[in-house]
This record gives sequence, C-alpha cells and structure tokens, in this order.
Amino acid sequence: MSRPKKFKERSLSELSELFGVELRNPEDRSVRISGVCSDSRLINPGDLFFALPGEKNHGIAFLKAALERGAKAVITDSQGADSSSQISPSTPLLVTPKPRSICGDVSSWFYGEPSKSLFIAGITGTNGKTTTTFILDQIWRAAGFNSGLIGTIGIKFAGHEIAATHTTPESDELQRIFACMKEAAVGKVAMEVSSHALHQERVASTHFKVAGFTNLTQDHLDYHLTMENYFAAKRKLFTYGLAELGIVCIDSDYGRRLYEDISIPKRSYSTTGKADWYFERVDQNSTGYELLIRGTDGISIENQFNLIGRHNLENLLLAIAVAHESGVDPLVIAESLPSLVGAPGRLERVKSEKFIALVDYAHTPDAVTRALAAVKDKGKRIIAVLGCGGDRDASKRPLMGVALNEGADIPIFTSDNPRSENPEKIILDMTSSLEMKGRAEVIVDRKAAIQRAVELAMPGDLILVLGKGHETGQEINGVKVPFSDRDALQSAIEARK
Repeated sequence: MSRPKKFKERSLSELSELFGVELRNPEDRSVRISGVCSDSRLINPGDLFFALPGEKNHGIAFLKAALERGAKAVITDSQGADSSSQISPSTPLLVTPKPRSICGDVSSWFYGEPSKSLFIAGITGTNGKTTTTFILDQIWRAAGFNSGLIGTIGIKFAGHEIAATHTTPESDELQRIFACMKEAAVGKVAMEVSSHALHQERVASTHFKVAGFTNLTQDHLDYHLTMENYFAAKRKLFTYGLAELGIVCIDSDYGRRLYEDISIPKRSYSTTGKADWYFERVDQNSTGYELLIRGTDGISIENQFNLIGRHNLENLLLAIAVAHESGVDPLVIAESLPSLVGAPGRLERVKSEKFIALVDYAHTPDAVTRALAAVKDKGKRIIAVLGCGGDRDASKRPLMGVALNEGADIPIFTSDNPRSENPEKIILDMTSSLEMKGRAEVIVDRKAAIQRAVELAMPGDLILVLGKGHETGQEINGVKVPFSDRDALQSAIEARK
C-alpha cells in the first residue's frame, strides 16, 4: 500500500501526552516518527510499529522483522513489553493497556483525521455488502464524483487497485488509505464493514456519514459464538461517534430490532412494504426488472434494472438511499440504473453457448438460498456445486447442505477451502442429515466437481458454482494454491467442445 505524501513527522512526546501512553525512557521524547504500521512486512523506515495482541500470535513476535525494515519505535501492551528478549533498551518503547483500541486513533491523528474530509458510507450485514458498495460506487461515478471502494474484492480509487487481505483493513492501514484517497481528491467512499472489524475496533477512528445495514443471517459463529454477539458487533456501527445517519433494511426481525434500538438519525428501507425507501412497482422481465422506487422528500425513481435476484433489489435500494443522502440528483440515479453491473463473482456469467454458467460467492445458508432462488426457472435444470470452508463455523454446514439439496435439481457437494480440516469430514457435515436427491453427487475435488457439472449439463440447463466467487486461491492443509471457479468452469466448458 502506498503512503500519503503530504504529512509531517510527529514526536513520541506528542503521542504520549495526547493518548496517555507511557514512554519507557524519557530521553526518547524527542524521537520523531514518519508513519504508523501494525504489519511488520509493510514497515517503512521511520515508522512506529504497533505490536498488537492477536488471536494466535502477539505482534511483538515480529518486532525483529519490523526493526530490520527500519521501525523507529514500538508501542505495545504489558505482555509485549515484558518480552525483554525482543525489545532492547535502545528501542524507544511506549506501553498502553489496550494498544488495539488506540491504533486507529493514533493513525488518524498522524495522518490528519482524513476520514472527516470524506463522505464515507459504511455498509454492514451478513450478505449484500459487496454488491451494495459496487452499485453505490457506480452511481457516484455516473454522477461525476471521484469515488473510492474498500471491501472484499479489494481497494480501488483514482486508478489504484490493491488486493484485499480482509474485508475491512486493520485500523492503521485504513487511515493510510483514507489519507491517500484525500490526496487523490477522492470525495466519496463506499466501504464494507465486517463484524470482525467492528469487534476488533478497526473502524473506531473512522467517521461515517452514513451507515447501512443489509441483513443478519447465520455466519461467523466460530468467532462470535452466538447470533446475539454477532448482532451486537454489527450494531456498534450505528452509534454516535461513528456514524451520523443509519439506513436500515426492516424486512427482517434483526433489521426491525436494529431500527428501533438505534438513537442516531435513521432511515428505513424495505422490499416488501412501506418504508422511507420502498418499491411501488417491481415488474420482472427477460433481463431483470422494471422498477418504480419511492423515497424520502417525495422522490420517485423509475427505470430498468438488469441484475437478477430479489436480493439485488435490496442491494440497489440501499445504494440509492445512500446516494441520495450524499447529494446525487434523483434523475442521475434513475439514468444510471440500466447500466449498473454486479460485483465480480456475484452471479457472474461465464461464457457458454449451450447452457447458462454462473459463479457466485454465496457461502452462508441464506446466501445459497438467495442465489438459487435468483436463478430458478432461468434454466431447464439447475446444476449447483457447493462446499463449506474448513476452520470456520461448522454449525452452518448442514443448513447449507439443505439449501443446496432443496434449491438445485442436481446438487453436487464438494470442497471449498478445507484449510486444516479433512474435506470429506466437512462434506459429511453438510450431507449426513439429508435425504439426498436421486441425482445428487459427492465429489471431493472441487475442479473435478465443476467438470462433472459441465458433463451433466444439457442445452438450456444452468450451472451455478457457489462459494468462492471472485477468489483466486484454495487453501488445503494450510497451503494456498491457485484456484479460480471462473477459470475452472470456463476450462471445463471449453474442454467439452
């Protein structure tokens, strides 16, 4: 990640006084830092290294690597500071009880609070974050704005494209990104906000003009343990100090509960009934939908929308509501609708002449159900391929198995990213409670499963490969190897010719 060019060095004495951080040696007060970074691999000479406690390792274990790359000082907690073998007396050291809690604040301060100069829309929820931000970014660009995008697919702004390592970057990286966007004259940012990021305080120092909520369905319970904890993490985004306005889908119990609970100014949206933003008319046609949307201030937006699936109507409605709050003319929004495209790996079409072939990122029970419902009746038969990830929430596996078995005419159960788990055991978790359809198949190797789907397809059928979407790797036994559902599906189609 590139660094912003226009910033000034800061002294450790400033940092210590502003954030109440203990400086081990008073003689280090005059030491000046030229950057803030928590990833030892990304350290630039002169940086302050944040050695943060992690789920598996403590960041202090990477101090040597950070110093070798030119780190000038380190800030950590008492556990890190007690690692005397890692920290020499000559290394400027700052100690604070919860370094993660101030990492974003320090970074924001260092780079001049860049998020306050941007219109940042934070989108959270289990499903729909990526497509919503992609649609919003397209509307902004259609309106002539210089906009940026942060999320699962990557980071994009002003000609820059950076691969994503997390849906929401670590707090110091996030503030650097905002500072670079500000320098590039970006005015508006569409950003995915994950529950992990909210729980780990990665966005605590970010100022959101608008926070949007899509939905909440089972996912990430390996991390949050309960749905209540998961909901509580999402709810944090809709609080004073983080967001000025909340826009919430009230079509679900969790959405209605969130809308009633939050105290910040709010708007509602719904695809099933009346709300601040809603559909007065939805007419499905051969390419998508003809829509009439009603919004706040008596707004009316009407045009053709070409993304299939009811879930994409939810994504569109939230994007439009945010775009309006950001100052986009409703006429411009309406004119942009027919040209809007989906995010990579979201019901993305792969070239095929004899049948329809799609890949989709669906990796939760609800997302699998939605994706299969979106393509229902689009082909004579639905042949769907799905696996579940290893070392993740195992309780969703049987639910995903049910969704596949019920939604596909020919379900094919396979691997996703087994990681450290036995892929056969994962598939057994998916299928053991099912009365499998007669034409269902289990093929552990994902490439072979995709090839089998293509072998079975007849003219007019639809193949849907679920789970990995845009991803370009598969993790097996802790090793990530190159793998793309799109490429595997395209190769199988071409080989069949």
